[in-house]
Amino acid sequence: MHPRVVLTGMGTINPLGHNLWESWANLLNGVAGVGPVTRFDPSDLRIKVACEVKDFNPEAALDPKEARRRDRFEQFAYLAAKEALAQSGLEITPDSAERIGSIISSSGGGLGTVEESFMTLLERGPRAMNPFTTPKYMSSGAAGLTSIDFDLRGPAFSVESACASASDGIGIAWLMIRAGLVDAVVAGGSDASIVHMSVAALDRSGAMSHSAGPDSRAPRPFDLDRDGFVIGEGAGVLVLESEEFARRRGARILAELAGYGASADAFHITAPREDGAGAASAMKNALDIAGIEPAEVDHINSHGTGTRLNDVSETIAIKSVFGKRAYEIPVSATKSMTGHMMGTTASVEAIFTVQSILENTVPPTIHYDTPDPDCDLDYVPNEARRVEVETAISNAFGFAGHNSVLAFRSYR
Repeated sequence: MHPRVVLTGMGTINPLGHNLWESWANLLNGVAGVGPVTRFDPSDLRIKVACEVKDFNPEAALDPKEARRRDRFEQFAYLAAKEALAQSGLEITPDSAERIGSIISSSGGGLGTVEESFMTLLERGPRAMNPFTTPKYMSSGAAGLTSIDFDLRGPAFSVESACASASDGIGIAWLMIRAGLVDAVVAGGSDASIVHMSVAALDRSGAMSHSAGPDSRAPRPFDLDRDGFVIGEGAGVLVLESEEFARRRGARILAELAGYGASADAFHITAPREDGAGAASAMKNALDIAGIEPAEVDHINSHGTGTRLNDVSETIAIKSVFGKRAYEIPVSATKSMTGHMMGTTASVEAIFTVQSILENTVPPTIHYDTPDPDCDLDYVPNEARRVEVETAISNAFGFAGHNSVLAFRSYR
C-alpha cells in the first residue's frame, strides 16, 4: 500500500507578488502582470513587454555577497522555498535531514548568466570570467542551493522537460515519497528567462504575442483574437510529505497530491498534437492513478498559453477526457495574468490550484473578450468565481510534446 502524499507548505515569487498571499489576492482580482521590459534593452526586438517580477531586490533577502554568487532564478528559488518551509513548519534535524529531498526544476537554468558570461568572454577574455559562472548557470543550481540553504540531505536535482519541468519534478517527488525513498521533498520550479537571447529565440519560434503592450489586453488564452504568449519569470515551491510523516509531527495538511500523469506527443518539436491525444493521456493517467473519476473533477487550471494551436489542442483534450461534463468544469488560464514563466509555471499553477481547493474559489481568465468556436468551454471569463472545489487538476504541456498533469484533492 503506497503512502498518501500531502502538501503542507507553499511559497512563490512571480509577476503578481513576492509571496503567496499577495499573488493570490492579485490573481483573484484579475491583475495583469505585464509591463515594459526592463531586464534588457528590447529596442531591436518586436517584443517590448514581459511579465517581470516587480521591485525585486535580492540583497534584501540574501547576504549581498551571496546574492551576487547566484543567478536570478536561484535567488527566486530561495525566497519561494523559505516561504514554503515556513508555512509547513517543517524543522530539519540531523535525524530527518537525509530523508528530505530538494527537487527544484528549471527549463532554462541561469540564462542571464550564460548571456552575460559569453559577452564577457568575447569582450574581455577567459581570465575575466566569474568563477561562479558554472554554479550560476547549471539548471540544478537552485535545487543544490536549496539543499545547502536548508540542510536538506536527501536527493537533490532538477528535472528539465520544457514547460512541464516543474510539474514533472513535483510528480517525481510524489513518486519518491510513495516509494518510501524519502519522507518529504521541497519541490517546485524556478526560471528567470527574460533575457535578450531567450526572448529573441522564443520570438523566432512564432509562439510569442506581438499585440502585447503595457495597455493591451494580452496574453489572451482561449480568446478568438489570441496571438501568442507573454514571457514571465518567477518561482513556486511546495513542501510534500508522506501523510504519516506530516501527521506524526502535527503538521497542518493543506491538500493531498493524489495523482501524477505524464506522456509524450511523439509528434513535433514545438506544436502539440491537433487531436490533443498526448495531453488527454496525461490527464487520464493522473486521474486513474489517483482513483478519481472524471465526474469528480471540479476545476482545471489549464496550460492555456494563448497560442493558436495549444489552446485548441488542450480544449479538445479536455473534451476527450471529460465528455459532455467538460462544459460544466470551470477552466482557468492563469497565464493570462502571470505570463508564461516557462518551466516554473506549473509549480506556481499547482499552488493556485491548491488555493482554489482551500478557498472554494477559482481564478479568472482575463483578457477574454471574444469566444472562439473552437475553444468553447467555461474559461471563467474575467472574474473569479466561488465554486465548491474538492478535486482539481493542473495541466502543463511543453515543447517537444512533454505532457504532465497533477491531480489534487481536499485532504480528509
